Amino acid sequence: MENDKLEVRLDQFDPRKNFSRGRPKAVEAIWYLIKCFIFMSPLPWPGTLKVKILRMFGAKIGVGFKIQPRVAIHFPWKFEVGDHCWLGQRCEILNFEPVVFEDQVALAHDVYIATGNHDYTDHTMPYMNKPTRICRGSWVATRVFIGPGVEIGEHSVLGAGSVVTKSVPPWSIVSGNPGQVIKQRKLKA
Repeated sequence: MENDKLEVRLDQFDPRKNFSRGRPKAVEAIWYLIKCFIFMSPLPWPGTLKVKILRMFGAKIGVGFKIQPRVAIHFPWKFEVGDHCWLGQRCEILNFEPVVFEDQVALAHDVYIATGNHDYTDHTMPYMNKPTRICRGSWVATRVFIGPGVEIGEHSVLGAGSVVTKSVPPWSIVSGNPGQVIKQRKLKA
């Protein structure tokens, strides 16, 4: 059998293969210190300060962005936020590739977005990273996981604890693990 001869070889993993940090390591180190001290802190640092810092590090942030304490954004230069978006406490954005929030997107607390993954079929387990987009008017409830390459269609809702690894059509309500469309969203006036 072919698998009898192969073994996983993490010692041959190349972190540069299929991955670009996007900035020099010195910039990343400075960002890491600021992220730990201000963004991941339980102290309620002013959101306006956080927005200024994110922009200084290359993030594109629209107006009215609300960001809570204890948020971890891996690479701000790969982060784009539209107007009037919310980012709840303890959210983590592992953005090896770009993460985009269009206008009016809300993330509750403890949401995890991962654009990074590994090719488990290759014995060296290289990165398989893909960008993620959350389209306008969508709400991501608490403790949702969103995987690489996922696009959340406009005005969709991801129910609490959902695991979303495939793109979601517009106006959908998704729940479960794996995340499944359970009905269509209808807004009241």
